[in-house]
Amino acid sequence: MIQNDVQLSGAHPTWWKAPGVATLLGLPLPVWEYGMFRADGCTSGIEVVIHWGFVLLAIAWALPHRRSLRMLRMTAAGAGLGCALLPVLFAVLMAMAMTSG
Repeated sequence: MIQNDVQLSGAHPTWWKAPGVATLLGLPLPVWEYGMFRADGCTSGIEVVIHWGFVLLAIAWALPHRRSLRMLRMTAAGAGLGCALLPVLFAVLMAMAMTSG
């Protein structure tokens, strides 16, 4: 048996880092945005982006903890964080455009 033999399907020891960082940075924003848009009763494209952010963060946590799925987990976490930040960035850009008139 080779000493450097590595199991490819074994659990990755730091599988939780990518979804953990994305959740810590991104989860407060969609929760706040969801409460704000749900209170107004509006259903728009921004609400769809917020739902996608929740779903992508949940997928990042729910993926199996194998090393082979590390990149997919990081991609889902990053896309979830991007979806969480997108409505806020859009609001900031709109505010900057209106004040520079």
